[in-house]
Amino acid sequence: MKIVFFGTPQFAVPTLEKLLNHPSFEVLAVVTQPDKRRERGNKLTPSPIKNLALTHDLPIWQPLRIKKDAETLNELKQCGADAFVVVAYGQILSPEILDMPKLGSINVHGSILPEYRGAAPIQWCLYQGKTETGITTMLMDAGMDTGAMLLKATTSIDLLDNANTLADRLSTLGADLLIETLLKLEAGEIQAIPQDNNLATYAPLIKKGDYKLDWSKTAIDLHNQIRGFYPHCITNFREQTLKITASVPISDDNSIKLPPQFQELQQKLTDVSISSFKAGEIVSIIKGRGALVKTGSGLLLLEEVQPAGKRPQSGWDFVNGMRLNLGEVFS
Repeated sequence: MKIVFFGTPQFAVPTLEKLLNHPSFEVLAVVTQPDKRRERGNKLTPSPIKNLALTHDLPIWQPLRIKKDAETLNELKQCGADAFVVVAYGQILSPEILDMPKLGSINVHGSILPEYRGAAPIQWCLYQGKTETGITTMLMDAGMDTGAMLLKATTSIDLLDNANTLADRLSTLGADLLIETLLKLEAGEIQAIPQDNNLATYAPLIKKGDYKLDWSKTAIDLHNQIRGFYPHCITNFREQTLKITASVPISDDNSIKLPPQFQELQQKLTDVSISSFKAGEIVSIIKGRGALVKTGSGLLLLEEVQPAGKRPQSGWDFVNGMRLNLGEVFS
């Protein structure tokens, strides 16, 4: 089966690797986003997919706007692909492009559709505290993740998963599911199922305002925000911006199942009198762990932080390096 692969970030790499290493597929070319300038040195940096394609000497097309790039459109028409595979490419494909290959254009999407259509399904499902998610393969149409569904695979979400760890797991799951999808599609063993639009939810692009932590929220809501939008969530401390990159919610909510190494912290809710503290205030320092901060409901352990201009550090190193005191406030 002849494939053209569309993808850009690390999330797409396992799928392309599977296709390249499988004897049933020939990857004709790769379409990826143009190189971007990164903060360090402002150098043009290729996408992870381009780097992989270069190691396999594949033709690489990087149109700025694919729907208007006549050269790329002509290449796609002439290549004779059986299928286009699209994994987090980053541009919307026109109906003209989607209809070019014989078997259609197949997308690997990081949610159980029709939930979390859109650009950031992994981040928003964590933000909303979901305990399960997965991958859906679908036949693409002109809508935003509205195409008929082919196959699904699920995975549970651990309380301490963040957007990176969950994306890593889903990318591997998606690679396997894509191979199964293509083989069954070619053999006529899949019946595409239309999505129920009444059940659809959306995962829009994340905005800078989504990163700001409001300490009047519950501990679990803050934790879900920190891990969902990892590693970008911010608060103010000592008149400087501080990133909170990992946390543990300490709550009397029995539905929150803490890993064994943190269960002893649950006792802090009864051992520490927190009624006199306000939201965002440090109520306790846990030796070897970090600061416990009062929230709108429950406590939040700061497991990892990143002060402005510095590398990420453990919560305990932050306590020692900054000489934190009880009663100091994150705002």
